[in-house]
Amino acid sequence: MHVIIVGAGPSGLVLSLLLAKVPGVNVTLLDSASKVDDRPRAAHYAPSAIRVLASAGVLPDIRDRGLIPDNMTWRNIRGEAITSIKNVSQHPHNPEALTVLPLGMLGALLLEHVDRHDNVTVRWDANVVDVVNGEGKCWAVVKGKDGVEERVEGDYLVGCDGANSQVRRTLFGNEFPGKTWDAQIVATNVYYPFEKFGYDDVNFIIDPVDYYMAAKITTDGLWRVSYGEDTTLTPEQVIAHQPAKYERMLPGNPKPGSYKLLSVGPYRIHQRCAPSFRVGRILLAADAAHLCNPFGGLGLTGGLVDVGGLGQCLEGIARGVADETILDKYDSVRREMWETVINPVSSDNFLRVSATDPSKALTDDPFLMMVEEAGKDEEKRRVFDEGVYAICHDFTQYWRKGEVNGEVGQEEARL
Repeated sequence: MHVIIVGAGPSGLVLSLLLAKVPGVNVTLLDSASKVDDRPRAAHYAPSAIRVLASAGVLPDIRDRGLIPDNMTWRNIRGEAITSIKNVSQHPHNPEALTVLPLGMLGALLLEHVDRHDNVTVRWDANVVDVVNGEGKCWAVVKGKDGVEERVEGDYLVGCDGANSQVRRTLFGNEFPGKTWDAQIVATNVYYPFEKFGYDDVNFIIDPVDYYMAAKITTDGLWRVSYGEDTTLTPEQVIAHQPAKYERMLPGNPKPGSYKLLSVGPYRIHQRCAPSFRVGRILLAADAAHLCNPFGGLGLTGGLVDVGGLGQCLEGIARGVADETILDKYDSVRREMWETVINPVSSDNFLRVSATDPSKALTDDPFLMMVEEAGKDEEKRRVFDEGVYAICHDFTQYWRKGEVNGEVGQEEARL
């Protein structure tokens, strides 16, 4: 079986690794860029995503290069704690603990692993301009740097090519139902001693104007600070305004000389989901399939869980223990997960920091009330911790019996 994956971001690379372990599967990974994207973007992987990264065989290296954060705290603009999830990691050896590694570093690590597999071919400077369903096959029309077009054929094609997915646009045009928030988020990477002011490893500051998230993202003390900004400002104005925002909202009211700023990146935020994640032999996953705002990390985590499930579906087909109807299951289940979990939870996460009165947060916000109760009751904490797996789904349950956890039973081995 030959699977074409469009987009060598984290989801495309992880799906390549999952499929590379399946006998008889070959993968061609196409990306329009000339190298893996090393821009500073998301960094936090929830336990549900960690489970997929472990299946792909990369978790030990991620843990070696990244960090497991501890407390996650909600604060008012003065830095005073409202409530906390204590010991996010539960304990340092928790195999599925929340883990942090900047996405640029993760991409490089994943590519290292992909390069070890002879059945995965990565093609850079391969711009996909069209995708087509054929009789018993599908293909991508790829334009190289020289402008020459060629056809790359496969049994299945997966669009993991991000928010501006050409694969999705080919299938649905500009149809991408949902909304764009009336908000602008600015992601910055900075060296600044938040610990000196009593901040924990992950902090959400609740304020109607100066809401932000501050989280440690590397072992050498680099922090990600993502904050809301006036939507009328141009990117140039956002960058010019950054020092004033920092001085007004960060603890210690720092001036530029007291921190080391590495990057500033403004972007708009969305809540959108494609009409379908499957059209014939062409499938969508991660940001190509759905978008959400970054507060709570459900965009990145949701994308990795997507490809974890899709990997199981394609593996079942390759092993002969599932037919193509399992891809309809993928489509319906993953869209339902977006509708019932990712969209409402991520929306609530954003509104919690940007539209909640911090003085009433523990009486008006059910989630923060639950956090507070979980800190006092062990059973409520257990239920709270299990909630992070709400977006997971085991597609191997649709395999014919005898094929579980990658072990082929005698009946299926004869197929």
